[in-house]
Amino acid sequence: MIPTRTFASTVIVAVAAALVLGGCENPLKKKEDEEATKNTTACKLEGERLLLRFDSGEVRLLLPSGDRVFLYQIPAASGIRYTNGSLELRGKGNDLQLYRDGTAMALTECAPYVLPAPPK
Repeated sequence: MIPTRTFASTVIVAVAAALVLGGCENPLKKKEDEEATKNTTACKLEGERLLLRFDSGEVRLLLPSGDRVFLYQIPAASGIRYTNGSLELRGKGNDLQLYRDGTAMALTECAPYVLPAPPK
């Protein structure tokens, strides 16, 4: 049987260690987040934020509704062109257009995505 004082001390040390380690920032996670943002663009679609993450041969969209959509790269005479059949992304640089079933929806204020600062 463990004496109560020893058990209480063990619990206090374990809780303190968990609190200290919980405050540590994982450098690998931070590096992964920074790498992900290098290929991510934030735009406004009808006044709401839309995120585009470009990857090899595809772009992943995070729509204002929270839906995630994958578009696949297809040949373009110039610029970029990605589609999944009903949505299509076209443009050059930060001048992008999103088409839904052939109807253009302007993407405005497109710029590289910047991670929000961590709370202090």
